[in-house]
Amino acid sequence: MSIQTKYIEYMDGEEVLEGYMAWDDGIKSPKPGILIGHAWAGRSSFECKKAELLAELGYVGFALDVYGKGVSGANNNENAALMKPFLDNRELLQRRANLALATLRNQPEVDTSKLASIGYCFGGLISLDIARCEADICGVVSLHGNLSAPGNTSNNKITAKVLVLHGWKDPMVPPADVVSFAEEMNKMSADWQLHAFGDAMHAFTKIGMNDADNGMLYDEASDIRSWDSMRLFLNEVFG
Repeated sequence: MSIQTKYIEYMDGEEVLEGYMAWDDGIKSPKPGILIGHAWAGRSSFECKKAELLAELGYVGFALDVYGKGVSGANNNENAALMKPFLDNRELLQRRANLALATLRNQPEVDTSKLASIGYCFGGLISLDIARCEADICGVVSLHGNLSAPGNTSNNKITAKVLVLHGWKDPMVPPADVVSFAEEMNKMSADWQLHAFGDAMHAFTKIGMNDADNGMLYDEASDIRSWDSMRLFLNEVFG
């Protein structure tokens, strides 16, 4: 096994975006491709490492970029400012997510019949919005993600399978939001499931996160359980 990585530029009009791809070049046949949506700080070493871990499992991992090449936040205020335009304009978010999906689909290492998306925090919302847009994709996963409906997809039907991995003590996504999400998924005829980790807050997969006052805290057990749940889900959707 030899994990290869490269950066790939792609465009939204005149805006340059840059994703990070990882794959095992010891596997000669095309492999399932998985997008990785980034948290509110932008694509970082965290998402790139997830791409590499997915490559070790035999997938092609592609850490997408919504904000633009080289754009990232250094603190919570900067992160929030970067994310806000995309929360305010979900069509822009969806367009950039689907451009990333098209870029992944165009890579020769990828089996285009087997595509999925995962995402962390803000990236969880990105992943869910790909499904909401009726993308031709096998499955999507949200890990401690924002679950809010975009408002422009309510008449769509979700064809991808959906997995949400949620910290029940996440103050950013309270139980009422979870119920609203469930109702939305049912109206869109989705094949969906939700796993709630009882003692977990937001960002429970981010090693070193220790900001409980703002509801963000790493939780080792939930991190391990969510990764295992995601692996089983990917095995299912790729058959």
